[in-house]
Amino acid sequence: MLLANPERLVIETVAAALEPPPALDLLEWAERNIVFDDGPFRGPYSRTLFPFFDEVLRALSPTDPCRFVTMSASAQVGKTSLANIFLLALMATSRGSFLCVHPTQDNAVRWSKMKFSPMIRSTPIVRELFPQRANDQLASILYRERKDGLARLLITGANSPASLSQITIDAQVQDDVSKYEVNAMGDPELMADSRSRAIADAKIFKISTPLVMPGCRVTRNFLDGSQEHPYCACPHCGVHQILEWENFLANLDPAKADEAHFTCVACGCAIEESDRPRLLATFEWHAHNPAAAKEHRSFWIWSAYSYLQTWPQIAREWLKAKGDPASEKTFWNDTLGKPFEAKNEGRPPEELAARAAKSHYERGSVPQGALILTLGIDCQLDRVEWTLLGHGEHYRRFVIDCGTIGKHISEPDCQRNLDLLLARKWRNFRGREIGISLAAIDAGYSTDDVLDYCRRHSPARLIAVRGVPGDAVPRLAKVQRERDAKRGTLLRYSRRFFNIGVYQFKLSLYRDLAKDNSEEKGFIAFPRGLPDSYFEELVCERRVPYKRMGVTAYRWEKPDRQANEMHDCFLYASAAAIKYGVNWISDQGWAKLRAELEAATPHVQAEGGAVRRIGAAKSIASMLAR
Repeated sequence: MLLANPERLVIETVAAALEPPPALDLLEWAERNIVFDDGPFRGPYSRTLFPFFDEVLRALSPTDPCRFVTMSASAQVGKTSLANIFLLALMATSRGSFLCVHPTQDNAVRWSKMKFSPMIRSTPIVRELFPQRANDQLASILYRERKDGLARLLITGANSPASLSQITIDAQVQDDVSKYEVNAMGDPELMADSRSRAIADAKIFKISTPLVMPGCRVTRNFLDGSQEHPYCACPHCGVHQILEWENFLANLDPAKADEAHFTCVACGCAIEESDRPRLLATFEWHAHNPAAAKEHRSFWIWSAYSYLQTWPQIAREWLKAKGDPASEKTFWNDTLGKPFEAKNEGRPPEELAARAAKSHYERGSVPQGALILTLGIDCQLDRVEWTLLGHGEHYRRFVIDCGTIGKHISEPDCQRNLDLLLARKWRNFRGREIGISLAAIDAGYSTDDVLDYCRRHSPARLIAVRGVPGDAVPRLAKVQRERDAKRGTLLRYSRRFFNIGVYQFKLSLYRDLAKDNSEEKGFIAFPRGLPDSYFEELVCERRVPYKRMGVTAYRWEKPDRQANEMHDCFLYASAAAIKYGVNWISDQGWAKLRAELEAATPHVQAEGGAVRRIGAAKSIASMLAR
C-alpha cells in the first residue's frame, strides 16, 4: 500500500527550498519576538529604551541596499544585543549560512555560552527551530543548525584562519573587529569579507569599540561609510545637536560630579540628566557622508545616549581616569566610543635633559612626593640594566636613579650585586630610608635563567615580566601556560610571571613626557645628574606603519644600533607599580604614607649619643586603603 507519493514529496521539498524567504523587517521582528531574560532591562524589546537601534536595524534589513553596516560605539550600549537580534532573525526566517567572527576562539566560546544561548532560550520562535539538547551535535558551541537543515551559523575566532576558508556566507557579524590581528594567512577581516563575495545581497555587520589611531579598524570602517551621528533636540529650544564630550567636559565641576550636564549650543540652557527621556524621544541619525550610504552605512554613538550609564557616572569615571594615560585610553574607548590618538614620537631628548638640569633633586635621592619605589630590570647578553622610579599621588612619577650591573644574569657575581640592589635603602629629603616595594625583571630573554633567579626572592618582592605587542593587549596579565624548553612539561608561574602590554605603557610614557607642569596629573620628574644617553634611550622608539600580508599595521621601532634599555626599564618599573597597586591607593592611603615618610618631625629619641627610631615602621601595604 502506497502511503505517500515519492515524486510529490521530492517536488514539495524542492519547492520549500527554493521558495524565497518572506520580507524581513528586523525592527518589527525584534519588537514581536525578542525578550531579554537578564541584564538591567528585562522583558520585551523596547524601542523607547533603544531608539538609536531603529535605523541600524533598518540598515541591516534586506530592504536597505547597503552591503556593509558598521557600528563604532562605547562599551555597554547594546552592540552585542543588536548583533544577536540580527543573527536570530536571519536564523529564524531565512535560509543559508551565517557567520559570527570574534577576535579569538576563546571570545567566540564565551559569547556563544553567555550571550547567544540565553537569547535563543528566551526567544520562542528561535528556541523551537534550534532545540538545545545535551546529546544534539548540531547544537554544539561553535556551530548551530536549524532542525530543518536550511539555516546554519558558524561561530569562530579571527585567530583561527582555517575556519575562514572554503565557506560561502550569506550574512555575517564581525564582533570587536578592532581587536583582530593579522595572522600567518593574512588579514582576518578581509578573509571574512571575502566569504560573502559570491552573495550579491549579503549583509556584513561590523561592530566594535575603537582602540588606537592611526590603525583602528572600526574607525577606518566608520570613516569609509555614511558617518551617521546621533542628534537630539534641545528640550528648551528644539535645536537638534550632537551631545559632544567637549561640551560635557566644559560644564564639569569636579566637586559636583552629580550635577554633570550639557549646554545647548543654540540657547545656552543646561541639558540635565532628567531631560534624557525627552532628548531620546527626538533622536535622529544624520549622515555626514551620505554618498556612501548605498554601499556602506556607518554609525557612531557613545554612552551619553544610553540608559545603561548615567551622566554623573560618566563624570566620576573621567575624574578617576584623568592623569593616567592608560586609564584615559580605556575611558576614551569604552565610555566615549572614540579612538585614542597615539603620540607616535617622544619629546626631543634635549628638552628632557634641559628640564632635568633645572630639577629640584639630585640623582640618587628621593624627592618630596615620591612615596613608593619600584625597580625595572632589563637583562642583556653581558649586563643587567636598571631604573628606579618613585611614585606619588595623581599618577606622578620620579626617576630616582639608573645603573648597570656587569655580566649575564646567570653569573653569581651579577646575582649577588642584584641582590644587594634589591635590598638597598634609599634616603628621602627628610632623611628617612625607603626600600623597594616591588621590582620587575625582564624574562623575555634568557627566560629560564631569569626565572631561576626570581625563585631566590618572594613573588611579593620580585616578579618576572615579558613584553607583548598589540594595542588590545592588557597592561598586566598572568602567564599561566608555559612549557619547559627542554622537557616540554607544563610549568606554572602564575604567582610571579606576567605578560605586559608594552604598547599601552609606551603610549602612557610618551603622553606623560609631554607634560611640563609639575602639578599636572601624570607628570614625570627627572633628577640632576643623569647622562644625556639616558634621555636618548628613553625616547628612542617611534610608532610606525608597516605592511604585513598586504595590510597596514603599526608597531614600535627603535633606530639601528640605538640602545633602548632605559626605555624598557622604565616600562618594567611602571608595570611593577601597577602590580603593587599604586594606581588604586586612595587619598587617605597617600595621606598616611606622607605622614610616615615626609613628616617634618620624626619620632626619635637619643640613646648613647645615637639617634634611633621608636617602633617599627608600618608596612606600606597597610597604606593601600581601597
